[in-house]
Amino acid sequence: MKASTFVYPWDVNGDPAAAERIAELGVRQVTLASAYHSTRALTPRHPRHRVVTAEYAAVLYPPGDRWRGRTLRPYPAGEWAPGDAFGEASGALEAAGLEVHSWVVLAHSSRLGAEHPSTSVVNAYGDRYPWAPCIAQAETRGYLVDLAAEAAVRPGARGTELESLGWYGFQHLHAHDKTGGVALGDAGQYLMALCFCPACRDGYADAGLDPDDLAAAVRDALEPLWRGEPVDEGWPAVEKLLGAERAAGTRLWRDTVARSLQEDAVTAVRAAAPEGFQVLLHADPVTYHCGANAGVDPAHILGVADGVVVPCAGGPGLLPAFAEAGVEGAVLAANLGVVSGMGGSPGTLGADARRAAELGATEIRLYHAGLASDQDLTAVREGLTAVPFAQ
Repeated sequence: MKASTFVYPWDVNGDPAAAERIAELGVRQVTLASAYHSTRALTPRHPRHRVVTAEYAAVLYPPGDRWRGRTLRPYPAGEWAPGDAFGEASGALEAAGLEVHSWVVLAHSSRLGAEHPSTSVVNAYGDRYPWAPCIAQAETRGYLVDLAAEAAVRPGARGTELESLGWYGFQHLHAHDKTGGVALGDAGQYLMALCFCPACRDGYADAGLDPDDLAAAVRDALEPLWRGEPVDEGWPAVEKLLGAERAAGTRLWRDTVARSLQEDAVTAVRAAAPEGFQVLLHADPVTYHCGANAGVDPAHILGVADGVVVPCAGGPGLLPAFAEAGVEGAVLAANLGVVSGMGGSPGTLGADARRAAELGATEIRLYHAGLASDQDLTAVREGLTAVPFAQ
């Protein structure tokens, strides 16, 4: 059992002390971004800068020849991660004795949606989500599968973690977000995530649903939320708002699309990777959930990939669903927040890791060594010392 921490290339490149500092935390592995969405990030210890602005979703290495002549292709990073930023950081981390795994963000790119609007999720009101490529579209799926294979299997990487390998929806920390005025809850997020692009309209029709009637029903179902009325959580709330038959039809279509994409992407990564290359997905055990942690069926995904990375910043409650799938040898990595300014709890890392292990975790992930303060990193070192399996 081991602990890994997330790192960006810009946390390491240009800072001669960074790799050793990470190794001294007590982790054996780093999960290093190779394809990442737009972000603004602090670098509290870097000798040359304190803020990095990644202006758009990009690959942090030179994209290969497979993209020549294709309409949809990844964007090389700008000055925030020039050249082979992943390779440079990976070499420094390996030299410090750390095992490097790639970190690949897939179905999440505002620039892709801005330059190719037809690729985006379109909600029941006709609003387009440029940050959320629709994974039902054949060209988009081909792009995502090839991106997964290329960005995952970088020189020096011993494995990968695939994030956003599924549906993305309304939730997105967009620039200057002004979307918190209405509490959508679990059911509202699902309804706002339902896509009505041409590919999805055809999919609903194949599932026996009239797409125009469905869109109208979704708009009607959302009316109580716009009025501020309380709505229950969970799938029964979706069925109550939308009707059980319509809800089941949408879920059948979306679950089928997501599962096949996950299967195709993992297959492509393994075909490109050396033997023993580990493939994990950032995942949520509720199939209709959207976002960075793709909704999956635990038994299915643990039969496809080598394991999952499970969000545990709000507690370890999602772990048992994966543990109960009973897949021998599967990696169940608990993703724990250790940046106190972002809601993490580095001071309780030891106790949190032990609790996660009791619920089935075989590994832990620490989010995020590059973003944490010196005080947070001191607490991480102390917490890892208190957890024997993390050494």
